[in-house]
Amino acid sequence: MALSIGDAAPDFTLMDQNSEPLSLSSLRGQRVVIYFYPKDDTPGCTKEACGFRDQWARYEQLGIKVLGISKDGAASHEKFIAKYTLPFTLLCDPEPCPVASAYGSYGLKKFMGREYMGMMRHTFVVDPEGKLELVYLKVKAEEMAEQILTDLNLG
Repeated sequence: MALSIGDAAPDFTLMDQNSEPLSLSSLRGQRVVIYFYPKDDTPGCTKEACGFRDQWARYEQLGIKVLGISKDGAASHEKFIAKYTLPFTLLCDPEPCPVASAYGSYGLKKFMGREYMGMMRHTFVVDPEGKLELVYLKVKAEEMAEQILTDLNLG
């Protein structure tokens, strides 16, 4: 079942890059961007993360929290953050990726004739009441951070 704009965002608690738990429900009252990505420090994922980093001043000014989620562990997230000076939180959703699954962002992928289970590059914007405000299932990694601001009429 795919999530749609207006649906309640599935709540979750995941560990961040510092092995500290973070719950979506603890962020109620503010707008939150949740972006799912396949793997730390790969070309597309780096472009997407750096896009949010480069737009960070706008996101911070607007009070928008950014959460990146992949199946990578805390140590990998910590290195990725340090290497690219990422100012936002990265969360660990280890396989079988229950949170990504709840968002329809983990499933069968195909690459070079091979099928495997993996993380989809999807992005969701959660409004201050905890409902999905925007849903992106076809993400252009290098444009996502700017696209969200434009679509929210905040760009």
